[in-house]
Amino acid sequence: MSYFLPETHPVLTAARGLALAHAGLIEVNTAPLYLRARDPHPDRTVALVSGGGSGHEPLHTGLLGRGGLDAVCPGEIFASPHNRQIYEASAAAAKSGGVLLIIKNYTGDVINFQIAAERLRHDGIPVATVLVDDDLATDSVDSATGRRGTAATVVVEKLLGAAADQGATLEELADLGQRVVAASRSIAVAARAQTSPTTLAPAFTLDADTLDYGVGIHGERGTRTIARPAIGDLVRRMTDDLLDALPEGPGEVLALVNGLGATTELELNAVSVLLHDELTARGVRPVLTVPGTYTAALDMAGFSLTLTRLEEGWADLWTAPTRTPLVLPRPTLTPDRRAQPQEPATSPAGTAATPAQGGDRALLDRYAQTVTQVRDNLTKLDQLVGDGDFGDNLAGGVRRAVKLADERGLDGTAALAEAFLNDVGGTSGPLFGLLFQHLATASPADGGAPSAAALAQAAEAGFAAIHRVGGASPGDCTLVDALAPAARSLADSARAEAAEAPLTEAAQAAIRGALGTASLRPRRGRASYVGDHALGVPDPGALAVALLFMALADIHEPATAPRLPAPGYITVP
Repeated sequence: MSYFLPETHPVLTAARGLALAHAGLIEVNTAPLYLRARDPHPDRTVALVSGGGSGHEPLHTGLLGRGGLDAVCPGEIFASPHNRQIYEASAAAAKSGGVLLIIKNYTGDVINFQIAAERLRHDGIPVATVLVDDDLATDSVDSATGRRGTAATVVVEKLLGAAADQGATLEELADLGQRVVAASRSIAVAARAQTSPTTLAPAFTLDADTLDYGVGIHGERGTRTIARPAIGDLVRRMTDDLLDALPEGPGEVLALVNGLGATTELELNAVSVLLHDELTARGVRPVLTVPGTYTAALDMAGFSLTLTRLEEGWADLWTAPTRTPLVLPRPTLTPDRRAQPQEPATSPAGTAATPAQGGDRALLDRYAQTVTQVRDNLTKLDQLVGDGDFGDNLAGGVRRAVKLADERGLDGTAALAEAFLNDVGGTSGPLFGLLFQHLATASPADGGAPSAAALAQAAEAGFAAIHRVGGASPGDCTLVDALAPAARSLADSARAEAAEAPLTEAAQAAIRGALGTASLRPRRGRASYVGDHALGVPDPGALAVALLFMALADIHEPATAPRLPAPGYITVP
């Protein structure tokens, strides 16, 4: 992110860019630098002024306008604004009822805002302050400065902005702000540091399997480094810590899921559901759940969670209209103040072929075990030739199949067919669904091993269906480069009738075909877009087919299957 900042006056240039994008809404004063709302609400009698170091956008500047702030004072990156900026911005924005300064609890911010407040008082302008100190990680630090001010600042500024538009007095706004701060706590984690604008390198390093727990919004290291847990476990730990620290009060909360700059909307939305479920399970009602990037730390890869215990009327202040650059979510509140998530629709049953139940559940379990083992390898291979989603898509589809088999008693291949046809997206997911659909017809009802003839017919039918749909042929560097030789091997074994280990031989043929794709220039799928960059990389889809035939051999030919290589060996990036 910091690679693309102008070499001179980066903050001023960015401020001008924001005003350019929101003409008529924001004006920029250049010396000293501050931004001011051009169209404040006519009922407002008190100006709200905030600011801090740059690099946290859209914090502060995103809430400039009706329903938010009257003026914002941006400092240099991660540095407090000067007291002159704050003083002149406040004097320019002041209204008949005075000015309220909203300050994040960092030493430089506190000193400069308080000096500005003294100057305003000296001029006879009524002034009050609200100090935001919500960071749980610094609650127990032995320091006179107290907790840091972080993402709860967004909640404070939004609620006070709505109240100011309703004509609240300076005393009322200061009291409201102090109550919101007291009712709020935040905690943040990071998997990667922000890029230093000076060195253009990460500000600190973390091992791939660790997280910093309790990071600050200026890129400060966390209070401790932990082994990276599963995301559900991480959200559970953060929720427990927040609820333990949150003051007692009503059981309704606002839950803010905030990205630190490099965390995607996809991830933040997912975390918001995990947080919602953790709160609900503890009897806490998340009336408002708000995912998004609101208080960044440049491009740090991480997120913070903020909980605010809601008093009567606060949820309505959050949903009050704004006219600011940042459009905050405004969910419609139900009469009982609860957010009502809809349950996901269930997939239609019976879409895929569902033959009589047999004994290939063992195949599903073995394939699931194998895919879990090599998922990361498949992902790394796919990143070299495509978009890197294959390992997760394959593993997710197999997990869905296991769930279907458990819940509905489907045969293993029938469950795989339904899961991949109905629920796995991308290019390869439905194509694998077609293959599994045809392989399901080869499973004998008595639970025994499928015959070479039945498997050959099913594999050939699957290949034909995939060719009709996607046009892939052997030599195109796709999954059929493993499927076609496996089908031929099974057909040869069926004709020979006395083949010793037809499934093992088919798996060996699939492995040779899959590994052989490394020498092919892709002509189908996303890998075809990278041209010669794909040479030397075996196709992940073909490897997944080979793994399937290896699982068949492991289950039904345990005496000969040891001839086959380990799954991790053939999928090594």
